[in-house]
Amino acid sequence: MNFIKTRISDLVIIEPNVFGDKRGYFLESYNQVSFEKNIGRATFVQDNESKSSKGVLRGLHFQKPPFAQAKLVRCIEGEVLDVAVDLRKKSETYGQHVSVVLSGENKRQLFVPRGFAHGFIVLSEFATFAYKVDNNYSPEHEDGIMWDDASLNINWQLEKEEILLSGKDKELTSFNEFETPFE
Repeated sequence: MNFIKTRISDLVIIEPNVFGDKRGYFLESYNQVSFEKNIGRATFVQDNESKSSKGVLRGLHFQKPPFAQAKLVRCIEGEVLDVAVDLRKKSETYGQHVSVVLSGENKRQLFVPRGFAHGFIVLSEFATFAYKVDNNYSPEHEDGIMWDDASLNINWQLEKEEILLSGKDKELTSFNEFETPFE
């Protein structure tokens, strides 16, 4: 596995070694020893998967402490633009984001630590998205910030008219009105 640091501390792109032949391919999607050596200790407690059509944008979501979650995300089929926004108030990169294309073809993953808002948009006709989390989900601690907040300046790579949101995601707080629970 290749661990690639991004411009924001603690956000790491992971490229697995893919072994392929005429039968298909094999890859190791997670290796605890390699993960701990390159990123640190994480105990993942749940795996999640979603399937979405083109233009579906899920995010920007996070869980507030004490139910904050780190995520290891990947796209199994199709292609997504994955985005993580730094919400750590004392961070030099507070309010900045990293965008990474994850796809069934490139097999990349992104590790998103606690203290980040996370979201993705489907760029292909459909996408199957999977992720591990290191803390249990708590509806009372769920929160998010608006996907199109001008101060975040995220290029989602699709026209606004093409973007499909849940009712909940249409009602999220703007970044400027947001009070971070992450120190």
